[in-house]
Amino acid sequence: MKAFFLELLKVGIYKRNQGRITRQITGAVVALLVAVAAWRLSSEMLIAYHSLVRYGVSGLLLVVGLWAAYRLVNLPQFADFLIAVEAEMAKVSWPQRTELIRASAVVLLTIFALAAVLAGFDLVWLTVFRWIRIL
Repeated sequence: MKAFFLELLKVGIYKRNQGRITRQITGAVVALLVAVAAWRLSSEMLIAYHSLVRYGVSGLLLVVGLWAAYRLVNLPQFADFLIAVEAEMAKVSWPQRTELIRASAVVLLTIFALAAVLAGFDLVWLTVFRWIRIL
C-alpha cells in the first residue's frame, strides 16, 4: 500500500512512447469523470454552504482527481495493460466498408425478425389469457 501512494507522488511518465493514444484517451475520460463529479458536488452544495467552502472543496476534489487521473495512466501495472490493449487493437483486422454494411444489414434484419416473432408470441399469449379471462 505504501508503494502505491509513493507511486502517486512521482512526476515522470512511465514508458513515454508506448501506448500513448490509449493512455491519453483513458486519462481524458477519467479526468472528465472527475470534472463532472466536482461540478455536481459544487451544484449540490449550492444552497447549504458558503461559496468559499463550496468552491474550495470542489476545487480540491478537482485538483486531486486530475492528478490521480494523470498518475493512474502512469502506474506501471495499469500502463502496461493499456500498452498491451493498444498493441492488440493494432492487430485487429477491420472490415471493409461493403462488408460492414452487409454485416450490419444482417444484424438489423435479424433483430427485426426476432422482434416480430416476440410480438407474435405476445399476441398469442394475450389472446389465450383473454380467452381464459385472466386479463
